[in-house]
Amino acid sequence: MSTAIDINSSNALSHATPKTDVLMQRASFKKLAGKVGVITGGSTGMGLATAKRFVLEGMDHVFIAGRRVDVLDTTVAKIGDKATGIPGDVANLNDLDRLYESVKRYGRRLDVIFANAGIALQAPFGNVDEKFFDLHFDANVKGLFFSVQKGLPFLNDGGSI
Repeated sequence: MSTAIDINSSNALSHATPKTDVLMQRASFKKLAGKVGVITGGSTGMGLATAKRFVLEGMDHVFIAGRRVDVLDTTVAKIGDKATGIPGDVANLNDLDRLYESVKRYGRRLDVIFANAGIALQAPFGNVDEKFFDLHFDANVKGLFFSVQKGLPFLNDGGSI
């Protein structure tokens, strides 16, 4: 039965009028209405695109964490009053505490945690030293782990990570 629904939905979409398309787009914008989210690494790239999309789809508020204050400020200005920028590094547990303290002060629980922050510098295998390794491990493993762990107490039942 689900195949028939999918096929019919697909056909209905391909024959939709421009007016129907607009109505369907407006309806999809409400997917995140009433929701609150956190995005780490949200100043640029995928994180920025996701923050914009969350707000476009009706999210009430998004907390964006990023390391570069100037870029973070520009991002928040682009998104508007539905965004709060929290400067910090996910590899620094005090910075994560400050992020979630801001969420706590907002007074609402989270519906989404998008642990997006990461580093991907490249070097020949033989040239990787401990500092290079630690930089990547701290951001990509430690940062991911603690971004989620510290956010769990603020996450609504049924929330998404």
